[in-house]
Amino acid sequence: MSYIPHFYPVILAGGSGTRLWPRSRKGHPKQFLRFNGERTLLQESYARVDPLAPPDHVYVVTNHRFLEQVHQQLPAVPPSNLLGEPIGRNTAPAIGWAAVVLQQRDPDAVMAVLTADHIISKVDAFRRALRAAVDVANEGRIVTLGIEPTEPATGYGYIERGKPLGTWHGFPVYELVRFTEKPDRATAEAFLRTGRYSWNSGMFIWRVDRVLEEIRQHLPALYEGLMRVGQALGTPDERAILEEVWPTLPNTSIDFGIMEHVQEGAVIPVDIGWNDVGSWEAVYEELPKDGEGNAVEGQAVLIDVHNSLVLSDGRLVSVVGLSDIVVVETEDAILICPRERAQDVRRVVQALKDRGWEDYL
Repeated sequence: MSYIPHFYPVILAGGSGTRLWPRSRKGHPKQFLRFNGERTLLQESYARVDPLAPPDHVYVVTNHRFLEQVHQQLPAVPPSNLLGEPIGRNTAPAIGWAAVVLQQRDPDAVMAVLTADHIISKVDAFRRALRAAVDVANEGRIVTLGIEPTEPATGYGYIERGKPLGTWHGFPVYELVRFTEKPDRATAEAFLRTGRYSWNSGMFIWRVDRVLEEIRQHLPALYEGLMRVGQALGTPDERAILEEVWPTLPNTSIDFGIMEHVQEGAVIPVDIGWNDVGSWEAVYEELPKDGEGNAVEGQAVLIDVHNSLVLSDGRLVSVVGLSDIVVVETEDAILICPRERAQDVRRVVQALKDRGWEDYL
């Protein structure tokens, strides 16, 4: 498989992963963890694009505190390609910064925004979809990969597709009509009935000049700050200017700031075995099960236990007579909850913050 010309994967790896506490911590969030394999989520993200772009074309945007962890996990990526944010400012500034860096390096750059915390099981289909997306992006469109929905989920944004634009690399491509942030259940059900909606995967492909023009139009304050950062690139003041400008940038997502306003967008519906690993329920779905429907890692004794997730980092865990639960044991904390309440784990993290129990975050 040949490299794609002028193609630059940008992996976003700055998230905190609070819904996967207690394994995911502020100093070692979920993108650096292993789930059902030898490689971490970040390493899997890199491996998926490795045949499409050389290592020096891959960039990672993360919090400055994680730069060393990223370098250790991705030693092939040049350290100069690891962009460390002074503080988290959401996805629009992170993506904009990467776009400014790439524009100076290669004015014809096509950038793929990918995330470090997804599982994609159908890797060949994903790579073909990226090749299709790059071709569409080179025609001037903002492209997103849409995940075919399996349920009226309320935790994802939705993308409405319109008229067909053609077929690239075997993938039908459609006009992007509307981008809707996480809807309520009734709205999600209505979306699915139309057959025109995909889940937002958070993966975007565009020419860097095109996305910077979108930022200029719709997020002018961000654009102004990014231009200051860009002017300082390669100078002795580069980091000082970044640290001065970064806290002043608008704290907004690329979804809200750009995608909801795009006029010439395209969506490629894909079936790539996608899971955003956003909760312990999502982890349960990915792991192999025993005959009772239990997903188990580490030492555990289960008696009359069904359809549960039991993970032990060291100590023996015993469970008797329970079903549909999550048990996660770590060195200093244990989580127990019903699987259906897995999304509420973030409330535990908030409670720890409220109590000042920083050592457990």
